[in-house]
Amino acid sequence: MADQDPSAPARFMDLQVPCYAYMFGFLQADGHLSQQSRQRGQLALELNTRDIGLLHDFQRLTPFNSSITERTRATNFAASSHTAIWALSALEARTIVNELGIPYGRKSKTITPPRVDFSRRDYVRGVIDADGSVGHTGKGFPFVSLTTASTAIGAYLCHYAKKVTGAERTIKRNARDGFYNILYTNEAAVELASHLYYDGCLALERKKTSADSLSTWIRPADMPKMTPRHRWTLPEDLKLLDIGDAAAAAVELGRTESGCRQRLTRLRTGGGPWPRH
Repeated sequence: MADQDPSAPARFMDLQVPCYAYMFGFLQADGHLSQQSRQRGQLALELNTRDIGLLHDFQRLTPFNSSITERTRATNFAASSHTAIWALSALEARTIVNELGIPYGRKSKTITPPRVDFSRRDYVRGVIDADGSVGHTGKGFPFVSLTTASTAIGAYLCHYAKKVTGAERTIKRNARDGFYNILYTNEAAVELASHLYYDGCLALERKKTSADSLSTWIRPADMPKMTPRHRWTLPEDLKLLDIGDAAAAAVELGRTESGCRQRLTRLRTGGGPWPRH
C-alpha cells in the first residue's frame, strides 16, 4: 500500500487541476468501478507493464491507500500478457469519482464529459491516452484517433477538436461493432497533438513521444490539400427554399448549381439532414 505524495494537489479529483482532469478522463475510459455488499468495492485500472509509470503517478495523486500489483496470464490477444493493476478501495474515493461520472459496472456507452468545471484539454488527452491512438500511418502520415462506444464522448471530441483545429467530424457507429471511430490526419492531427500533449503534461510516455514526433511532419509538395466541406446552415436552407430554383440560388448563395439542386431535393423530400440551429 502507498500514501499520496505530499506534493500532490490538496483536493482529490478537483477537475480544474490538469493532472486530475487527465486522470479522470483516463479512468473514465479505461478504469473499472465495482461494488459489493456492505459498501465494499474497488476502482481499478489495468495496463501493460510498459505503462506502469502512469499507475505510480495515479497512486501519488491519490490521498488514500492504494496498491499496484502485477500478473501474467494468457489472453485472446497474447499467449502471455504481463500487466499491472492499480487498485483503490476507499469508499470516499469511490464516491467522489462515481459522482463525477464514473458509473459502477459496465460504462462504455454511458459515460459523458464531466458536468462540473474541468480542464478540457487535459481531460481529452486522458481519454485519448486510454482509448485512442497517436502516431503515423503506414505511409507516414500523422494521425490522432479515438475509438469509443459513448455518443457523448465522441461528440465532445468532435466539438473540442473543431475549436482547436477547425476540422469538422460527424460521428456514426460502425455497423460491425457499434463503436465510433473518430480520426484526424495530417495538419489537423499535428495541431491537435501539439495542443493536447504540451510540455510537462501528465501522459503515457510512449504516446507523448509519438505526439512530439508529429510536429516534424510537412505536407509533401505534390500532395493536394482537401478543401473543407461547406456545410449548409439554416439561413441558407430557408433562402434556398424561398428561391426554389437551383440555378438562381447558386448565384445568390455562392454555391454550385448541382449542390443547390441536391440540397433542394433533400429538403423537399424530407431526406435531410436538416442543419443544426
